[in-house]
Amino acid sequence: MKIYNFDEINSDFFAKIEFESIASVAEIISAVRSNGDEAIREYAKKFGDGDLTAFRLTEEEIKDAISKIDEKTINTIKFAIKNVKEFAQAQLNSIKELEVNINGNTLGHKIVPLESVGCYIPGGNYPLPSSAIMTVVPAKVAGVKRVIAMSPKIQPVTVAAAYFAGADEIYRIGGVQAVAAMAYGTQTIQKVNKIVGPGNKFVTSAKKQVFGECGIDFLAGPSEVLIIADETAKPEFVAADMLAQCEHDKDARAFLICFSKEFAKQVDEKAKEYLESLQTKEIAQISYDKSFAVIVNSIEEAIELSNKKAPEHLELCLDNAESLIDKFNNYGSLFIGNYSAEVFGDYVSGTNHTLPTNQVAKYSGGLSVFDYIKIQTYQIIRENAIKQTAENASILAEKEGLFAHKLAADVRLK
Repeated sequence: MKIYNFDEINSDFFAKIEFESIASVAEIISAVRSNGDEAIREYAKKFGDGDLTAFRLTEEEIKDAISKIDEKTINTIKFAIKNVKEFAQAQLNSIKELEVNINGNTLGHKIVPLESVGCYIPGGNYPLPSSAIMTVVPAKVAGVKRVIAMSPKIQPVTVAAAYFAGADEIYRIGGVQAVAAMAYGTQTIQKVNKIVGPGNKFVTSAKKQVFGECGIDFLAGPSEVLIIADETAKPEFVAADMLAQCEHDKDARAFLICFSKEFAKQVDEKAKEYLESLQTKEIAQISYDKSFAVIVNSIEEAIELSNKKAPEHLELCLDNAESLIDKFNNYGSLFIGNYSAEVFGDYVSGTNHTLPTNQVAKYSGGLSVFDYIKIQTYQIIRENAIKQTAENASILAEKEGLFAHKLAADVRLK
């Protein structure tokens, strides 16, 4: 881990991943769009997913997968689902249908769930049942009728998580071909209205390229955490939390902002100690070596850096952290206090772990139940209350030079 002073910060600290339209991704999307199931089988074999004779898991296969999972893991999955469902339901309840009277006319909005959603669940370095929970549960809470889950080399634990979360269809397809299948449909897979879920740079590029054909949640880069810690923080907690991000993949990053070089060195020493016996050291070590610690002179400097960085996960390991939260504006999810480890949000606390990275948090929050609904407005313009509305619409239409618009307003005044 590199250690810098505040005035030594360079552009690397704020570096962003540029999502290019990768040529090979476009080729795969085009092939799946043209050849459907045949192309999926071809690319599954090419990229190591094996011979896929059937894409969708049968009820028997799902039951068989669940039977291979121990009771303790099943109970843990159900515990996580319960918490995520409860929080998503509370979020949904915070939005109300609306109807108001303005100038004698009725205006309002309805809350309408999407008809179908595709959840991409990565399965590359590790099986990620937690991503099945985070993407499927809020969709079902929102009322989405058809929720499909797709994952490469899908493991029994992921099958169990998707099933208990409420997925209507589960597929053993991954990569770009999975995104293309969800976006355009094939002979055996119906297309969806929106694709959600994390993935590698190829999956992210595919989501970017199919956007417009269907909706997507957002474009997410490698996972990241920013921890702001003072003298009340525990170096062993901070080191563990940094490594928890670093083990995701070689491009993941952990950032520490603290107030003394001594504390940064304590964290670094503890992280190196943990790495000696960490089972995921091969990946975590590479990512950790490219991570940063920044020594600041004041909490104001820490806030400035954090808001510019707009991290995916922001941990405040600070004395009286709760009194400072309104100062932080840009983050995917916020973890307040020494015991609010980011790992709890990853798995079981109830908030969603599908979050914006790469400074997307400057304009977007994380995945939530709101991503699975549409707010649709309506209006009733009444004949006995039309005069003021129509006269003003007519004036604006004329100013814009749109005379059929003006006509449509004027004819209703006669």
